[in-house]
Amino acid sequence: MSTPDNNDQVEFWSAAAGRKWAARQAELDILMQPVLDGVLARAELTPKLRVLDIGCGAGAGCLAAANAVGDEGAVLGVDVSAPLLDLARLRAAALPQVAFHHGDATELELEPAYDRLISRFGVMFFADPVLSFTRMAAQLSPGARLSFAAWGQIPENPFFTLPARAARATIGAMPKSDPDAPGPFAFRDPECVVSILAAAGFADIACKVTQLDLTPAGTVDDLAQQMCDIGPASGAITHFDANPDQVAELRQTIADALRPYAQNGPLRLPAEINFVTATKP
Repeated sequence: MSTPDNNDQVEFWSAAAGRKWAARQAELDILMQPVLDGVLARAELTPKLRVLDIGCGAGAGCLAAANAVGDEGAVLGVDVSAPLLDLARLRAAALPQVAFHHGDATELELEPAYDRLISRFGVMFFADPVLSFTRMAAQLSPGARLSFAAWGQIPENPFFTLPARAARATIGAMPKSDPDAPGPFAFRDPECVVSILAAAGFADIACKVTQLDLTPAGTVDDLAQQMCDIGPASGAITHFDANPDQVAELRQTIADALRPYAQNGPLRLPAEINFVTATKP
């Protein structure tokens, strides 16, 4: 059972959103590989460690961590989305050191404690992040290392701004949302992230603002279709109950806006990522 404060996120990821992200797992893993690489490099994983993956989604981080810690290590993936966890379990079926927990990370009670906490875009959705990180810290052993990635400043992330702008131009303007509320950009401010982790009892906190390229595998048309299925454009399609002609126009508008990012070779989408590390004293 989740805490009442986090129910909105539980419902969102357990319903259509979770199924859509699961259906797009393979291409999303490719797209986000540079981000996962950054998380894992900073996590300093070695054999026999116990790793906690928060917001593990379809399990990409768990699979990579399992490879790093080996048969004598352990990896536990935690997520509120049943559709994503169903897929994660299938992908990790041959790895006995990997397990999954369906539930709110705020409510974990684990034995024994874990040596690492990792997350690729999985920790920005808590209604009370200080409480959530305090409780997650309680699941870690002294000296345990935390390594996670969160989206940086909104204008630096066309993965969100480009489809949102296209949807506004072709379908309509969505109601304004609070970027500081639980959601993808809640941890865009490094100072805010550092203060949250400090209040939760972590030490040696660092937030490295990093410019990198996301690496979609397909064409601009492929990515445009993906953006119509998940994210801001998908939200606009649902909110306005867009008809097929409007969706087709939106998809074409997104594809046209993406073309400049594919002029010099493979399609690459710039992003600003906050890579955060800390230790439990």
